[in-house]
Amino acid sequence: MSGPIGLSESSLDALHRLRERREINTVALRYGDVPGVLVPDAEANLTHDELVEALPSHEPRLVVHELAFASPDGTRRNVLLLIFWIPPGAAELEVTYTAGYTALKEFLTDVHVHLTARRADQLGYRRLVALAE
Repeated sequence: MSGPIGLSESSLDALHRLRERREINTVALRYGDVPGVLVPDAEANLTHDELVEALPSHEPRLVVHELAFASPDGTRRNVLLLIFWIPPGAAELEVTYTAGYTALKEFLTDVHVHLTARRADQLGYRRLVALAE
């Protein structure tokens, strides 16, 4: 990835596993020790409830999550979401993570659902499904 925001090799590997191998359905990224470089914070196969519970209450995260749901006609669907988690206690990091969020949107061209959440209730399952449909 070019520009001021970068992805560590481990981040690229995690995103590859999510998109290609389908061993996991969630990758959470954070800024690491190197300024401007996103590193994986978590790679997991999480239910919706587990995803919401795993988000830190005072730290931002950039999360790519594959949401599984049934469409109104009963067809099973899987849609990738890019979530910018910025809880109220992390407001001082919002500008920094906004740059990472923007860069990830440009990098993950196959992810069409992008959302910002400041509270867990903004990540309700029905809301996410409505955004994904």
